[in-house]
Amino acid sequence: MAAKTAVKDISVDEKLQQLWELQEIDTKIDKIQILKGELPIEVKELEDEVEGLRTRLQNSEVEAAEMEEEIKNRKNAKSMAKELITRYEKQQDNVKNNREYDALSKEIELQRLEIQLCDKKIGDATAKIDAKQATLEATEKTIKEREKNLKNKKKELEKIIEETDKEEKELQKESAKEAKKVEERLLKAYVRIRGAYKNGLAVVAVLRDACGGCYAKIPPQRQLEIRQHKRIITCEHCGRIMVAWEEPAKD
Repeated sequence: MAAKTAVKDISVDEKLQQLWELQEIDTKIDKIQILKGELPIEVKELEDEVEGLRTRLQNSEVEAAEMEEEIKNRKNAKSMAKELITRYEKQQDNVKNNREYDALSKEIELQRLEIQLCDKKIGDATAKIDAKQATLEATEKTIKEREKNLKNKKKELEKIIEETDKEEKELQKESAKEAKKVEERLLKAYVRIRGAYKNGLAVVAVLRDACGGCYAKIPPQRQLEIRQHKRIITCEHCGRIMVAWEEPAKD
C-alpha cells in the first residue's frame, strides 16, 4: 500500500518523466524488432508451407500407391477372366444341349466385358499415376526450394538474434522495472496507446510546433501547457501523451 501511495503522491512532471523513460527503453526494444523485420513471420510462414507441402507429398504418394494396387488387382481380375473364358470355351465343346451352350456363351461374354472394364480401369489408373508423378516431382522441387529459402532465413534471423539477444533481454528487464514505477492507470493508457500504433510511440515530444507522433500542429497556448508539465496532455488528433523533452534516443 505504501508503494502505491508513493506513486500517487509524485508530481505530474515525475510521472511524465517515468513514462518518457519507459518509452525510451521500449523504443530501443522496438528497434531491435525492426532489425529482425518480417523475418520471424517469414520463417513461420515458410515452416508452415513446407509442412503443408510435405503432407501433400505424402498424400500424393499414398494415392499413387493405391492406384498401383488398383492396377495390380485389375490385372489379376483380367487374367482370371481370360482363364474363365478358356475354361468355358472348352466346356462348350462338351455341352449336351443349346441351353447349356447359351449359358456358357453368356458367361464368356460377361468375362470379355470384365476384361474391357479392367483395361479401361488400368488405363485410367495409369494416366492418373503419370499425372500424379508429375505433381510429385513438382512438389518435391518446391519443397527443396522452400527448405533452402527457410534455411537462409533462419540463418539470417539467428545471426540477428545472436547479436541482439543479450541487449534485448536486458532492455526487457529494464522496461519491466521501469513499468513498475508507473501509476497503474497511466501504465494501462500507455500500453493501450502503444498497441494502437505500429511504431509503438505512446509518449512523444513537441517537434517544430507539432505532435511528434502524428505531426499535427499544436497551438502555442497548448505548447505552453505541455512545457509546464502540470497535467497529462494528449494529442487531440492521435491521443498520444505529449511532453516537452527530446525524442526517445534513436541510436
